[in-house]
Amino acid sequence: MHPILAKLRSQLIVSVQADEGSPLREVSIIVALSRAALLGGASALRLRSGEDIRAVRAMLEAEGKNVPIIGLTKNNHPGTDVYITATPDEVREVAEAGADVVAFDGTDLPRPSTVAQLVEVTHAAGVLAMADISTLEEARAAYAAGADIVGTTMSGYTPHSPRQPGPDFALMDALHAEGLPFIAEGRLNTPELAAEALRRGAHAVVVGSAITRPDHVTRWFAQAVRGV
Repeated sequence: MHPILAKLRSQLIVSVQADEGSPLREVSIIVALSRAALLGGASALRLRSGEDIRAVRAMLEAEGKNVPIIGLTKNNHPGTDVYITATPDEVREVAEAGADVVAFDGTDLPRPSTVAQLVEVTHAAGVLAMADISTLEEARAAYAAGADIVGTTMSGYTPHSPRQPGPDFALMDALHAEGLPFIAEGRLNTPELAAEALRRGAHAVVVGSAITRPDHVTRWFAQAVRGV
């Protein structure tokens, strides 16, 4: 097993991202949120855009912290719904910015570049390839194409993976049953759910909105209050 993946075993990865238009969509805020996540016990970070990755990597180096970064981009492309690190150029952007792992859409959606092509470019850049999948079949295909790890990130976002209110534990169980290592991500919005994902065989867990997006968390509470 690669040393970075070994370091992530049974650990918490915090996704520090902010949508366009969010008041948190400032690089300095992303850096502060990343520092706060590490202070709370995160062992790795998942970041979008070369700009964010470079800034957080600089902070880590300045503070003498050896923390893995899973990097990605989110861009729209004509003729496809694939928007997570969809092209070789985006892979290179993420790798050159300082990511240890490049995460990309590994689903069977129509796409500008194949999973195998993205894996090849990622490995040529000297970093690990993480395929974000939504089904067992996509995970099998990603590993066949050379991916180093898969994540359940895309569960609920593809036609073959219906949206559901909670984590896709059925997918996690299926991956574990086949001996396919996976990082659990998606709607793990309580500590109990994150721990359950590890019990279901996840190599590590990614938590984002529940930790780093107060606008999302506020919406959950506001909707619950209005329903009383």
